[in-house]
Amino acid sequence: MPKLEDLQQIVVQTRRDILRMVHKVNSGHPGGSLGCTEFFVALYHEIMQLKDGFDMDGIGEDLFFLSNGHISPVFYSVLARKGYFPVEELNTFRLIDSRLQGHPTTHEGLPGVRVASGSLGQGMSVAIGAALAKKLNGDDHLIFSLHGDGELQEGQNWEAIMYASGNKVDNLIATIDRNGQQIDGPTEKVLPLGNVKEKFEVFGWDVLEIANGNDLKAVIAGLKEAKSRTGKGKPVCIVMDTVMGHGVDFMMHTHAWHGKAPNDEQLETALAQNPETLGDY
Repeated sequence: MPKLEDLQQIVVQTRRDILRMVHKVNSGHPGGSLGCTEFFVALYHEIMQLKDGFDMDGIGEDLFFLSNGHISPVFYSVLARKGYFPVEELNTFRLIDSRLQGHPTTHEGLPGVRVASGSLGQGMSVAIGAALAKKLNGDDHLIFSLHGDGELQEGQNWEAIMYASGNKVDNLIATIDRNGQQIDGPTEKVLPLGNVKEKFEVFGWDVLEIANGNDLKAVIAGLKEAKSRTGKGKPVCIVMDTVMGHGVDFMMHTHAWHGKAPNDEQLETALAQNPETLGDY
């Protein structure tokens, strides 16, 4: 297993990748991507059991499904740095005919991506279906998924959440990125979510919280704890508090950078706050 300091270097490099990808095409979603960087690095480099190579079936390994697909920059960076495809391909983000579209898709055949995502509210249903397929195949590996907090305003989630507990889908760990921001403003002003932890518990899930989702050590510990709770008759939910735009001071704590690219000067400032560690593409 990599050391914590090595993983932290990947976190910093991932943030550089996100910023440079979005800046190059003046398009994309840096805020949520920066906020979830620790989660993705922990998941792919420490937590999930993965096979060498990639196939769409995913039998014999843990699987991840990204529901809030607009944070594709962090997903692409971590996949590339994990070896799913060349790091240099990050240069093609959001370009015509690129495999790295603004929202992950499958018809381009990008290794690591098993479902198109970005239509918010659908990822929970997909993850539950994959978890049930694992059970039918006698595969004891786990399904992980990530969802935005604002995304929970979509009603389809709650049908799926109810279904998962009712059918004891206990090989699923769904993480909610609770950054309190969405495209139009703070979630509490757009449509208040109330107590997310209690909502999932009432719907029959086993719920734990990660109080600081931008603390890599805390994220790893939380994910390991979640894994220990699987196989006990309930789906598992992690409510993870993060800061949108984390790691770049002028992007933090605001919805303004949900889908806005930095200009040249802003990029230089942001990169200076995240010194190069592993080498840019």
